[in-house]
Amino acid sequence: MDGCRMNCELLATCSALGYLEGDVYHREPDCLESVKDLIRYLRHEDETRDVRQQLGAAQILQSDLLPILVQYPQDKVLFDAVVRLMVNLTQPALLCFGKVPADATSRHHFLQVLSYLQAYKEAFASEKVFGVLSEKLYDLLQLDWEQRQEEDTLLIERILLLVRNVLHVPPDPTEEQRVDGDATVHDRVLWALHISGMDDLLKFLASAQMEQQWALHVLEIISLMFRDQSPEDLAVLGQGQAGAEHGEDTRELQSLRQRELAEKRTRALQRPYRHSRFCGSYVLQGLKAIGDRDVVFHKGLHNLKSYSHDLGKEPRRVPRRRQAAPEAEVPHRSARNVRLFLHRFCRDFLEGCYNRLMLLVKEHLVREKAQQHDETYYLWACAFFMAFNRRRGFRPELVSETVGVRAFHFIEQNLTAYYEMALMDKKEAVTWARRMHLALRAYQELLRTVQEMDRSPEPAVRDSSQVIKSNIFYLMEYRELFLTLFRKFDETKQPRSFLRDLVETAHLFLRMLERFCRGRSSLVVQSKRVRRKKQPRAPAAPQPPSTEELQELWAGLAPQLQACLQGEVPLPEDVVPFDAASETPVEEQRAEALLRIQGCLRDARVPQALRLLRSARDVWPEGDVFGPPNAGPPEETRLLQDIFFALLPQHAPPEAEEPEEEEEAEEEEEETVQVSEKEFNFHDYLKRFACAPVVRALVLLLRGYPRNTARTNHCAARLLHRLARDLHMEPLLFQLSLFALFNRLLHDPAAGAHQELVALAKFILGKFFALAATNKKAFVELLFWKSPAAAREMSEGYGSLREGEGAGRSRAPPWTPQEEQLLRELYWKYKEVEGSDVAGAILAQLPAPGRTRRHLVKHLVRLGLIGSARELPRQRKGTRIVLWTQEQEEELTRLFEEFRGSDDVLGRILQHLTARRSRARVVDKLLALGLVATRAELYKKRRRKGQDPAPGAPAALGQDSSEDGDSEEEEEDEEEDEEPMEGPEEGAGPGLAQRLHQEGLAGPLRWLQSCLRRTAEDREEDGASHPAPLVPLSEENEDAMENRRFQGLLRRLGLRPPESEQETFWRIPAALTPRLLRRAAASITHRGPDPSGSPQGLPEPPQCPRDPDPAASPQPPDSESEEPDPSPPQPHTKRERDLDSEDEASGSSGPAVPPEDEELQPLGRRKRIRRVEEEEEED
Repeated sequence: MDGCRMNCELLATCSALGYLEGDVYHREPDCLESVKDLIRYLRHEDETRDVRQQLGAAQILQSDLLPILVQYPQDKVLFDAVVRLMVNLTQPALLCFGKVPADATSRHHFLQVLSYLQAYKEAFASEKVFGVLSEKLYDLLQLDWEQRQEEDTLLIERILLLVRNVLHVPPDPTEEQRVDGDATVHDRVLWALHISGMDDLLKFLASAQMEQQWALHVLEIISLMFRDQSPEDLAVLGQGQAGAEHGEDTRELQSLRQRELAEKRTRALQRPYRHSRFCGSYVLQGLKAIGDRDVVFHKGLHNLKSYSHDLGKEPRRVPRRRQAAPEAEVPHRSARNVRLFLHRFCRDFLEGCYNRLMLLVKEHLVREKAQQHDETYYLWACAFFMAFNRRRGFRPELVSETVGVRAFHFIEQNLTAYYEMALMDKKEAVTWARRMHLALRAYQELLRTVQEMDRSPEPAVRDSSQVIKSNIFYLMEYRELFLTLFRKFDETKQPRSFLRDLVETAHLFLRMLERFCRGRSSLVVQSKRVRRKKQPRAPAAPQPPSTEELQELWAGLAPQLQACLQGEVPLPEDVVPFDAASETPVEEQRAEALLRIQGCLRDARVPQALRLLRSARDVWPEGDVFGPPNAGPPEETRLLQDIFFALLPQHAPPEAEEPEEEEEAEEEEEETVQVSEKEFNFHDYLKRFACAPVVRALVLLLRGYPRNTARTNHCAARLLHRLARDLHMEPLLFQLSLFALFNRLLHDPAAGAHQELVALAKFILGKFFALAATNKKAFVELLFWKSPAAAREMSEGYGSLREGEGAGRSRAPPWTPQEEQLLRELYWKYKEVEGSDVAGAILAQLPAPGRTRRHLVKHLVRLGLIGSARELPRQRKGTRIVLWTQEQEEELTRLFEEFRGSDDVLGRILQHLTARRSRARVVDKLLALGLVATRAELYKKRRRKGQDPAPGAPAALGQDSSEDGDSEEEEEDEEEDEEPMEGPEEGAGPGLAQRLHQEGLAGPLRWLQSCLRRTAEDREEDGASHPAPLVPLSEENEDAMENRRFQGLLRRLGLRPPESEQETFWRIPAALTPRLLRRAAASITHRGPDPSGSPQGLPEPPQCPRDPDPAASPQPPDSESEEPDPSPPQPHTKRERDLDSEDEASGSSGPAVPPEDEELQPLGRRKRIRRVEEEEEED
């Protein structure tokens, strides 16, 4: 429906309502249908609320709806429809738009609707309107529950909502510029409500047993009635003569008069004798102008103090995000008759309704029967009526429902919830701060009520007060509340009034706690400590069975396997190795099939393993991964044996790939709160307030000391006095902002009204100038907010904390000139050592204990040896150590001589080395020093079954050191590229290969030969050539790739080393044809007998390579051979399949581990395979 037609229909509908002639309204026959049409139009209005705006502009409510309501109350159907329409029209603008719009257009519509609501409120300031509503509500409440229909209940609710909407309309500050005591629109509405008797009906609804469902509606209306009122002013109303009621106004006027007279007296004393037209010109020495000359002052000397360079300049615009939060509306003093009526209402409400109504509202809130944020009305009612009761003549029985430990707990829970939401919901932080202010006021009034109970003449009331105080002082949450609010105070989100109430409440709490502790020899309180226990990123992998255990298990499986192969045992038919609907790639499912076969064999489920092998052979026939298609029983036995003894990696734990948010949530679930009890010390608790945020908040509040009340200034000054005098921390207040405030205070003509602040200012300034006489840096310290440690250093000396008992335990002793000279020498000594940890090496050589790496780096920056701490970064576990110092070589020789008789020489050496190095580095250094002739001498020696281990020898091959070595080898690959490569000593490739065979590198040569042949076959099948990386998956192959002679062989064969930091492995260039690759593989074939003595030609699937480590090979226990079994290559179709098969053998089927979790991986193979995958993605 377009705008023009809508206007025409609205005009026709409004015309059909009727017309007003004088004071009589004549309705049309279609009046009821027209009202229903208007309700339907409002239901379908757009986001700009166009229908609502047009009806407001036409003044339908003032000219039609209210006259119909007043003159036709007997027509029940019409009355119900009109009330329903008025409830919709008077709906708050915030509910219509959701929030205050940010854009200009929507904000214009919002303000337009708000202006119409203000006009509606002025129209409702009529005794006739509220009289009709009161009579109708009275008649409905007279009906019993058996006679009351559903329409009657809805009409009661709509009348209450209509009153709520009218009272909710905010005042118009541009129209209502009235002085205190004058009646505003809100006052006139309240007076009409009082004359009609609506206030008595509200009290009846609050106290009636049968009207419990209207508790929240009544409380909301009451809170809107007292929106502009002060409980203290209402409480003292009517207790004396009219002149005595204005005592506070008289005192305020006298203060302003004294200020004015003091200013006049000061101006008279500063007035010069000469005429103002002959003021002269003066030169201000020491004060530079824009140029290099002194400032020339062209005014009288009496204006010299007000001179500033900022005169005439435009003030800097403060960004919106830094502007102070807007203050709440200043309470307006209503007309005296309105205040008297509200005073009587408060008195009657407290005596007959308060406890019952608050109980019902609390029950609705706890059972979540109320709407969202309805607890704010409960908090307001607690603060308002308890303050009224306290000032009027304290009667604790009138507010007993909201005085107790449960009330404290409820308010503290809401206050903490508002505080947390203000930190999380940044966009609505101002709204949450307003709700937090309501909770803080209720908390403050609870404390004041408990304080009044201490002064009660009745012993039972005093005993109740002691019980409440012992409970709230015992719990830690109540004691830590004010510290948290001070530290998180933000003036851009929280108004100055919130800070005022916070300071007054904290002062009251401290005074009550101090008096409570003063009368007791000791006070035991609750203490909570949060312990965070992080869950391990990856659970420890189960230890694989030993070779002896596997051989015994295989010997037991042999008869069962023969029976299955001969058909004596039926094989299951429900074993499926491949899932076509799974999201897991086919290659990963093939690796999982190998793991399932191995698991079935080791669990003695031979029929399932055999069926799984045959099914997998049918699914993946290419490459003979699971044997040839026509494999017989001997070949299947050999394949199952190879899979049974192979070292297949298990799947990585799923926790490794969970997002960071879930990891944090798990860690939070592991947080445990330890609750204990300790003896409370008020002096130690007061020290918690000695921090910069608290002092900054107090200074911010005292900046407005002329506008603050005397109590506010007293509370702020008392808190500062506690910090400075009671704690002897005067330097904590040595701050330039506070001194500027003291300067303004001491030069204020009306400073006589603030004697407490003046005394504090003189005390602090005297302490400062006394300290400045001995500490020349005191003036510089004025620029900074200080902590207790800095304040103590400022007064006792800047080295006092380092020498004091128990102070600054983490601080290192001061640096002496001799230590600084030694530090310079050590820095220049280790700076030239390439790849060394300079800070760690220096820290190990310093004689003085108690140094930390952080202190060392900071002092190096202070001495100017380095520019910043980034020049000496902390190296990760397994740092790259390239050069060996003489001391390290001597240590290595000593450790070799000490452990050369043990079963695991290399493992013991790696465990006891001071500087962490990889296994390959240590082996190379032992060979270079001539301590061993071949690598075979460093292999772990085997013991026969049942033989006792040697004293001090480890039970397994140094796994701890191997884990460190894996992380070190990852970083050492790049270093080898930078070092110059030595060429092979032999001229031809076959000769160099024979020499490598003699040195014990037969296994790596066979691995290299198989890689060359597989690459040749892949290039023949694909018809294309791509660079293929050489990925060493065993420790022996990794050591061989770092051997200089082996690298020389790779160069002679035409293989390319890593070219950049992004590449890690050697590669087979794309230029090598299959013929050249086969020729290169044939050139390194061993011509003599195999040194291991193992049979040649044993078929082995390349997807299940056995680790050449003798501890993992299926050899008899008494075998002394340290060489792996030969594994001739099997044909493959694609290079990618070859890499996938190697991934399966190395454990890459598990989820990838993030780079930051590399130290948690127990094997180094997964890291290398991951880098291959990253290089393949980059290619």
